[in-house]
Amino acid sequence: MKSAVDQNDRVWRALGDPVRRAILDVLGNGPATTGQLVERFDELCRTAVMKHLDVLEAARLVIVRREGRVRWNYLNPVPIEKVCRRWVDAHARRMGSALNRLKDVVETDIPTSRPK
Repeated sequence: MKSAVDQNDRVWRALGDPVRRAILDVLGNGPATTGQLVERFDELCRTAVMKHLDVLEAARLVIVRREGRVRWNYLNPVPIEKVCRRWVDAHARRMGSALNRLKDVVETDIPTSRPK
């Protein structure tokens, strides 16, 4: 069993590629077969699309369901939510706290009347 750190690293690496993010954007609108994704990304060969899907599947960002020879790909938003909760939310809270402190300082230093 891989640790949560290893899984987070896989998610960040998978999200680091613009093609993989574009594939996730497409899957965000609903499941798609691998063939449909190959048609959508006509600048890539089928092998390249499959390699990107393999990385996304290893990061658990894509869930695959096979029906005979057809491979359906589904977006799994859970890993994204987990890394957001772990990294983005924590930094956003700190940024919000810092901005609130700055606001308090600025508002405290504002004179109540203007000099003439």
